[in-house]
Amino acid sequence: MCGIVGVFDRFNNFSTEELKATVKSMSKRVSHRGPDSSGIWFDNNFGISIGHERLSIIDLSERGSQPMISSDQRYIIAYNGEIYNNDDLRKELAKYKVNFRGNSDTETLLESIRTWGLEKALNKLIGMFAFALWDKKNKTLQLIRDRVGIKPLYWGRFGQIFAFASEIQSFEEIPRIELSINREAIKSLLKYNYIPSPLSIYNNIYKLDPGCILTIDSVGNNKLEKFWDIKVLSNSAISYKDVIQTQEEIEKLIIDSIKRRMISDVPLGAFLSGGIDSSLVVALMQKESIKPIKTFTIGFSNKDYNEATYAKKIAEHLGTDHTEHYITDIEALEIINKLPYIFDEPFADVSQIPTYFVSELAKKSVSVVLSGDGGDEVFAGYTRYLWSNYYSKKVRVIPRIIRTGISEIIRRTPPDIITKIFNLLPNKIRPPQASDRLIKLASILDIDDQLIVYNSLISQWQNPDEIVIGNEEKKFYSDISFSRSKSNVYNMQILDIINYLPNDILTKLDRTSMSLSLEARVPLIDHRIIESAINLPDNMKIHKGQGKKILRDILSKHLPDNFINRPKQGFTVPLGDWLRGPLIEWAEDMLSEEKIIKEGFFEPNTIKHYWNEHKLGSANRQNQLWGILMFQSWITK
Repeated sequence: MCGIVGVFDRFNNFSTEELKATVKSMSKRVSHRGPDSSGIWFDNNFGISIGHERLSIIDLSERGSQPMISSDQRYIIAYNGEIYNNDDLRKELAKYKVNFRGNSDTETLLESIRTWGLEKALNKLIGMFAFALWDKKNKTLQLIRDRVGIKPLYWGRFGQIFAFASEIQSFEEIPRIELSINREAIKSLLKYNYIPSPLSIYNNIYKLDPGCILTIDSVGNNKLEKFWDIKVLSNSAISYKDVIQTQEEIEKLIIDSIKRRMISDVPLGAFLSGGIDSSLVVALMQKESIKPIKTFTIGFSNKDYNEATYAKKIAEHLGTDHTEHYITDIEALEIINKLPYIFDEPFADVSQIPTYFVSELAKKSVSVVLSGDGGDEVFAGYTRYLWSNYYSKKVRVIPRIIRTGISEIIRRTPPDIITKIFNLLPNKIRPPQASDRLIKLASILDIDDQLIVYNSLISQWQNPDEIVIGNEEKKFYSDISFSRSKSNVYNMQILDIINYLPNDILTKLDRTSMSLSLEARVPLIDHRIIESAINLPDNMKIHKGQGKKILRDILSKHLPDNFINRPKQGFTVPLGDWLRGPLIEWAEDMLSEEKIIKEGFFEPNTIKHYWNEHKLGSANRQNQLWGILMFQSWITK
């Protein structure tokens, strides 16, 4: 993986030296993404300069250095990603008499664009990528982000100056521009735990949406186009064969996807959480490998949050070279201060903590890891899908007045009492984080509209306008809608693939791994798998109250049932306990009324009330408080 930056100063606001110095400084801010080498290209005639920080994975020689110029001298590229069908494309390009200088996939991509044009080349790619392309002939700059949004890319316009970067911190190096905080982005952060594209924490800086091409012409006009759209795929009429044949076809795609992502010139391993997705990835990797795959797991002493014991047993069964590490309270406190720098803009999915630690553990042994991320979205694994499926069939038949009464009872019961009640149940039948899930369920019991149910389930603050000061109320995700011709499960999957997957899951994976110069690959969201699986009927996704039916069936060929058919746990931490324990002084400082009032972003009384409730244990406010804490930590870094 790599870091890319650039400035397009068509009307020469900067001198040549100032432009070069700016891009060099921007590039240094993302050097952790590519510590092996760096390069800068510029053309003073058009005020364009592009910088690149390289993490060498394929073709470690200088022939893979960037920015790279095409063989006909027309195109200049700065590229972050991996093309997994590199060899296939080279064989195809050989028919066009393309002579390659090296073995890098960057050169393959560049010559594919030269040979077939940008859009046709993009449609041929299997991989993850974000890149900038300067076209000398047409005098245009184009920014491209992969179909699902695995790799990040920000862009901004500041008067006559256009700039882009892999991470938002690079924009802080541009002279004579002012960065102001976007309060609508803060509201989104509190609501969803992340800032959804195209928003960023700053006004005038945007995330490029997945599957998009942004073109800036010679006079500064910009045009945004999509080359891949899940909504278009979701409306396609696809007829599926019998269940077994469909499963076999998807299994072949998953195996092929994993095999392609195991190609590396540096040491490679995998994250193993003990869940369905990572276990399947590791099982298929081990089947393809002649030696034990290196696997890595993070654990906790709190049994409700610990999957490390399962992961260890799975590793032993599969015969991997396994390493595990249990996070201590002291380590949790130490990582907190790093999070604002790792994530670059405020980000509040608390699983960022174990994801960082497992990345740190892996980096000690390997430079590339495979991860099971994306399986929940593509194959319907989230609890909210199961709830919706069960809710629409069973719960809604109960009179609403009764549901409202049950909901009120649960809401008014202190969380510590709920936890004590669940603790009376045997471990075998007690679901992980049972009290938190019950409280979440209570929030939707009296709602009949499934779109509102979905929005409630994915929201931490139902109405962030009550806590964020300034700006008129605006709708969040104005494009959120359910298709009446599709099932609730399907509708949620589509929205999660568009929003939650790139803005939360993949952001978390990219920032934590790249902060350590570790490349993370995600085989379950190969676009070919998504295109084959997204329109599957619900009964091929959810079976007997469990999601990811196809993945479970494939995994059953490699692991015993007791590893597969257990409640979904999730990759999270005992945050509520930490905020009352090792993190209490830090949280007290971040949430101090004096700080909140001075900074002027939040309504202090609500925060004070929620914090006191949480400390006393009368309510579990960890999810609401964490978004505020992450913003406070970022703004005061």
